[in-house]
Amino acid sequence: MIYKKVGKIAEKISVIGIGCWNFGGDWDSMDDKKSSRIVHAAIEMGVNFFDVAPVYGWGHSESVLGAALKEGGHRNNVLIASKGGLLWNEKHETTNNLSKASLLKEIDETLTRLQTDHVDIYQMHWPDPNVPLEETAKALEEMKRAGKIRYVGLSNFSQTDVEKMMEYTDVHCQQSLYNMLERNTESYHSIPLDYKTEKEVLPNVRKFGQAFLPYSPLFQGLLAGKFHSGSNFSENDIRNANPKLAGPAFRQYFDGAEQIKKIAEAYGKPMNEVALNWLRQKEEVTSIIGGASTVEQLEQNIQCTTWDIDDEMMDKIDKVLEPFENL
Repeated sequence: MIYKKVGKIAEKISVIGIGCWNFGGDWDSMDDKKSSRIVHAAIEMGVNFFDVAPVYGWGHSESVLGAALKEGGHRNNVLIASKGGLLWNEKHETTNNLSKASLLKEIDETLTRLQTDHVDIYQMHWPDPNVPLEETAKALEEMKRAGKIRYVGLSNFSQTDVEKMMEYTDVHCQQSLYNMLERNTESYHSIPLDYKTEKEVLPNVRKFGQAFLPYSPLFQGLLAGKFHSGSNFSENDIRNANPKLAGPAFRQYFDGAEQIKKIAEAYGKPMNEVALNWLRQKEEVTSIIGGASTVEQLEQNIQCTTWDIDDEMMDKIDKVLEPFENL
């Protein structure tokens, strides 16, 4: 395993992390036992970073991760990054709420589900225009004083708001949508994004010494090379809500992925490793939040750390990616 170190965080972080969204049961072919095996196998392979959120599986992902870490006695050997500020009702309709009262309630619920007394990185999942940043910062400072969180992260925030938040509390980490085909994209699951990852976020994390966590590094499976041109999910799979994967826009992204796949095959490398190395070899990328549905997929993802994309291969990839710079 390769580990990276940034100025704002004391610990070295494994360049491959585990994204736990699919532990919640909203993706095809997952169950709790399989999720637990993935957690244990990941730690054995040197992974020390797990990214989760209350809204993943409506609390279930946190519970699964907490139980797996407790079962293996691994809690103190890993960093847990969870999130706050995204609430849901009985219909699973979500609302953003970064108010102090709500966050202080949420962190306690998260700690209970994770069966731990602290979260290492507590990330504000999405901005909340109805709550002043200063109020959110006061909640985070109170959590830090109580020992419930160690580091603060912001996810999906504009860089204007990131810098404003830094006036009230230290921001140690940023998380944004970023992969080969979504570099400065304007939306995620039809949600508008108020940032450009490559043009705005990457320069700032480098400037401020923050960790950077790209989410959806394999474009929810498209860049793993296993999709075909037709339907790729069951009707219950949450990825159906992504119009880039299950709508008219799918074709252009699929065609781009197929071109990358051809380059990977020409060099005798699996496509998922090419996509992950494209991220890993960027200085600003700290830990890649990759999901895995099986231990075998996890092993395949970690295999990317054994080789680098050379200049010749990167030039060919760059030509394919040019049309996707702003898609």
